[in-house]
Amino acid sequence: MTTELSGVLTALATPFTDDDRVDVERLRSLVDRSLDGGVDGLVACGSTGEFAAMTADERRLVVDTVVEHTAGRVPVVAQTGATTTAEAIRLSNDAKASGADVAMLVTPYYEPLSPEETVSYLREVCGAIDLPVMLYNIPPATGVNLDPDTVAMLARELDNVHYVKDSSANMEQALQLIHHHSDAIATFVGWDSLIFASLVEGAAGVLAGAANVVPGEIVAVHRAIRDGDVATALAEWNRVYPVIDAMISVPFMPAIKSALATLGHPIGSPRRPTHDLAPQHAQRLEQVLAKL
Repeated sequence: MTTELSGVLTALATPFTDDDRVDVERLRSLVDRSLDGGVDGLVACGSTGEFAAMTADERRLVVDTVVEHTAGRVPVVAQTGATTTAEAIRLSNDAKASGADVAMLVTPYYEPLSPEETVSYLREVCGAIDLPVMLYNIPPATGVNLDPDTVAMLARELDNVHYVKDSSANMEQALQLIHHHSDAIATFVGWDSLIFASLVEGAAGVLAGAANVVPGEIVAVHRAIRDGDVATALAEWNRVYPVIDAMISVPFMPAIKSALATLGHPIGSPRRPTHDLAPQHAQRLEQVLAKL
């Protein structure tokens, strides 16, 4: 598929069975749930997908399953970043062989790199793979912030860097990417509470874990903004925001799984050591979902 990425992309959660294996059947159902909601793309093995808690073989299985089941209906982005350059290259090449359309590269996590080391990692991986690349900036997890000027520099230097997912939760940084560097790179904001603001400001799209739970509602916000009907978009946003706020105010990935279970689409528990959502938070989430 050669379609450029835009609009609403679901950061897919990863279902697990009771004995802690990837639940392939429920993963396929989760793909269908997002596609039925009208999303414009899917992301496999992102942070909401618990990639850091999976083996390389499990990550390959998830990408294979999502690509196969999506069957070209929308583009598939495979998050292939890793703690070493060599592993990121292997996972990216495997994703291309699976048929993924874009590789999303998180920078190495656990031991924060210097800015120079971070840029070197991205240059090496991008130079070794034959896929369009989405840079993934998530400073709370990596300890390193890819500032807008560095992102734009990499996009201008490396032919396959086309997109950035900014999960800094810094709207000013997102605005700089959108307004100063849109000639070089397409910005996707990856902080769900900023969906409306970033789309109104002209982001190419949003990459939302909440789209596992409320895909149609988030798509409605995007479609209205795309069509120039900001009043309708704001009304749709005001409907869905309480759900997003309830999920982003607590441990996010357990909240996604709790919300899906509430809606009758259980996908298992988070992989340990991450716990299920605390009962009081699950109850509040159930209440706002009922209102929606």
